[in-house]
Amino acid sequence: MITLKLPDADLDGDLVIPDDPAGMVLFAHGSGSSRHSPRNRAVAEGLNAAGIGTLLLDLLTEQEEQVDRVTAELRFDIELLTLRLIGAIDALAEGLESAPHTAGLRIGLFGASARAAAALAAAAARPVVGAVVSRGGRPDLAGPSLPRVQAPVLLIVGGADPEVLRLNEQARQHLDVAELHIVSGATHLFEEPGALTEVTTQAAEWFNRHLDHGI
Repeated sequence: MITLKLPDADLDGDLVIPDDPAGMVLFAHGSGSSRHSPRNRAVAEGLNAAGIGTLLLDLLTEQEEQVDRVTAELRFDIELLTLRLIGAIDALAEGLESAPHTAGLRIGLFGASARAAAALAAAAARPVVGAVVSRGGRPDLAGPSLPRVQAPVLLIVGGADPEVLRLNEQARQHLDVAELHIVSGATHLFEEPGALTEVTTQAAEWFNRHLDHGI
């Protein structure tokens, strides 16, 4: 476990860096989830196996999580979550540059559910981000940030999640470089057999394509 010290919070995370990594992916977990989310941990393990480093990070402090479990007031606070992600990107980039074996690595973002919007807004604010993947995300919540995203974006949506699919199709029109991948028969949490494996495969291919050793 590592702790990123941001101006307004200390955030705990789990960092894995494979040998000769192709890039580093920072996870923005879905609403109400933490770095212990079994879905995101499964995706992270798949990325690690594909040679990509991962940082599973809690965007809320333990105290904030306790409040959010009762009120649900922070899980959709896109502004707060975006600021936390921007701080994490800056801290991660500084840390990567300080070590010879990670200097020059590009950073990718993997966002799920509403926090995919925070990932997109953070990517718009930090061009150092080289790629973004959204899993069952709500990119529409990123609002005016969408046209400012320079990083290539992969939108992964379940075919049996019609409302989110519609919102992703609309959001794609406002993104500069974006692809939409539909996982046939999958619902919002991708709990169907093989669905999460397909998400992981698509994400790994996207990050390996767009992240490399040079900025």
